[in-house]
Amino acid sequence: MLKTRVPFLLWLLILTGLSVQAQPAQTSYQVVVAPDKLDWTYKTGENVKFTVQVLHLGNLVPHVEVMYEIGPEKMTPTIRETKKATEGKLTIDGGTLKTPGFLRCIATITIDGTRYRGLATAGFEPQKIEPTVSNPSDFDAFWDKAKNELAQIPIQPTMTLLPERCTETVNVYHVSLENAPKGSKIYGILCMPKKPGKYPALLRVPGAGVRGYYGDVGNAAKGMITLEIGIHGIPVTMEAGVYNDIRYGSLSGYPAYNLDSPDRFYYKRVYLGCLRANDFLTSLPEFDGTNLAVTGGSQGGALSIVTAGLDKRVKWLGAFYPALSDVTGYLHGRAGGWPHYFDKNNKEYNNYSQKLNTVGYYDVVNFARRITVPGHYMWGFNDETCPPTSMYAAYNVISAPKQLTLFQDTGHWTYPEERAQMGDWLLKRLKGE
Repeated sequence: MLKTRVPFLLWLLILTGLSVQAQPAQTSYQVVVAPDKLDWTYKTGENVKFTVQVLHLGNLVPHVEVMYEIGPEKMTPTIRETKKATEGKLTIDGGTLKTPGFLRCIATITIDGTRYRGLATAGFEPQKIEPTVSNPSDFDAFWDKAKNELAQIPIQPTMTLLPERCTETVNVYHVSLENAPKGSKIYGILCMPKKPGKYPALLRVPGAGVRGYYGDVGNAAKGMITLEIGIHGIPVTMEAGVYNDIRYGSLSGYPAYNLDSPDRFYYKRVYLGCLRANDFLTSLPEFDGTNLAVTGGSQGGALSIVTAGLDKRVKWLGAFYPALSDVTGYLHGRAGGWPHYFDKNNKEYNNYSQKLNTVGYYDVVNFARRITVPGHYMWGFNDETCPPTSMYAAYNVISAPKQLTLFQDTGHWTYPEERAQMGDWLLKRLKGE
């Protein structure tokens, strides 16, 4: 049996969930789709033209049939055609949108039985997208009560040193904390500079899934305390096979667990667990008492916004493509956020008053409304997991200082320079540089 050695960086990303989705692998054939404006952004009513190029080893492929679909993202296409790209290139009139949103062109080819796919998404005045999700009148009272209940539960931290993960300058611990409801726990990996002193703290919140975590040793080596948490109330240092068993067993479909009850919904314990992680970080004698940030991508992008919206101890947040944003968009004829509770596959099961009531208390939009601290946000127009329509619905209601860095061609993944930019932004603020 052939064994492939996994590069250390990829292995680290898998363990930590930092990438959420890795950059797609390159193939010898490429379908490159692009709108006719460099920033991929249009005014409503303005026509977009998409260019499709079919490349093999960097050269245009002549006489290839291209099947393409065009329509609002995640919706039924309004255009579906097949044309021959005589010189390996097509220009397609994509039409327009009359209201703010995103129009997507997906092109596919088949070569020797293998299908290749490319896409591009044009934004139409996305800064004017408004949310569809309800904002419950008792939202603040609901979460104040939940936070008060959490405060009654002692943190009771346990810290187990992981010598094999420690470095010359950083100690690494497996941590467990008491969470709400009473009896549940939150687990994570704490990385602490060995040199005595006072340090800023960074909470790393995870993307969706069930996995172990390695911890953010790199930032700890730069002079900060880091805590990377899991959300499922299970240790984060077990063998990979254990997580696979849980992922496809007891936690399969966890984002919809108890969606019919605000008090019993799966994410209530998760959101409170993020606050409990901050309780622990701010209780450490090595914490500098002031500088606390939170960051993550996808589900972790959502949790970053949620944590900053609920916890005034957070001074900065960095969010990549936040999930759980404006999930009711599908009920209004447009894309909604991951995990797509109300799309065509799930609407039959979830479009009930009890579940609609619950999402108002958990949708990222309503936490975004309550953010008061600076945030840096990053995503791309081609994201098919967390649709940009849903993310803009949350971003546009933020009144606090905010910065959005777009990498339009990215999907549910990041370029290395994106991660570097976000890391530098957080580091400079946490260390006052």
